[in-house]
Amino acid sequence: MSPNALHDDTAGDGLARRFEVHRPRLRAVAYRMLGSVAEADDAVQEAWLRLQRTGSDGIDELGAWLRTVVSRVCLDMLRSRSSRREEPQGVHVPDPVVGPAEEPGPEQEALLADSVGLALLVILDALDPAERLAFVLHDMFAVPFDEIAALTDRSPAAARQLASRARRRVQGSAPRPDSDPAARRRIVDAFFAAARDGDVEALVAVLAPDVVLRSDGGTRRPAATVEVRGARTVASRAIMFSHMGPWTRRVLVNGMPGVVVAPDGVPETIMAFTVSDGLIVAIDALSDPDRVARLVPSLDTIRSDTDS
Repeated sequence: MSPNALHDDTAGDGLARRFEVHRPRLRAVAYRMLGSVAEADDAVQEAWLRLQRTGSDGIDELGAWLRTVVSRVCLDMLRSRSSRREEPQGVHVPDPVVGPAEEPGPEQEALLADSVGLALLVILDALDPAERLAFVLHDMFAVPFDEIAALTDRSPAAARQLASRARRRVQGSAPRPDSDPAARRRIVDAFFAAARDGDVEALVAVLAPDVVLRSDGGTRRPAATVEVRGARTVASRAIMFSHMGPWTRRVLVNGMPGVVVAPDGVPETIMAFTVSDGLIVAIDALSDPDRVARLVPSLDTIRSDTDS
């Protein structure tokens, strides 16, 4: 039984209310660990089920106990995911969190504050599971290394090294977004204006020389799964899809400027833009029909589904 459904005076209602206090933070930890909205919800739900089975008697600090459970579940998921990657994988864009462009919700604000854009999540996907856990828990949530050591069956010193290795990889690979939201949006608007006009030079002017475009079409749209680099290459692809302009709706994607492309009002593609030093350094597009339908069922649900 989900704690969301417990609002009456049942015996478990008090426990459910206590769990609900911690649920947003647990979900934030799980999402950053897994880069998947559905898997994050599964991890949090598993923590609730374990709490139901054990009860809170003997738990000194419920929040820390729940965080430990969620972290262990996420670590198991990451290890299982890694063990299945026997063949090189194609482009994978993590699940985006989509919200209204004009009014960020609490979850969007948290993502923006932590700079947890899709470009960073792509880098986190490349980390070893234990490295990812150490980096997320320590650098994003200030969890002490003693606790991380227990989760990873290592010494505190070894846990510190895990986080340090992950931090070096992130700092060397993940772009740091510009801090001014209005300036970021102006650059993205200029990108779409240039694409609409078919102006390659104007497109190149707003793209970093080594800009990367990642597009994940999923198994049902393999032709839409590509990764290309370089300003002129990305500009050429943008011109090819200039017809999307009338169907775009401005949104925030993980706190960064983005759009939802929705022909006839049906969401088809989610695009996020990372702007650093006044130029677009990464474009992450998700056009997997199954995931887009789950993450943004309709334009009307952008506010209600992502601000909860």
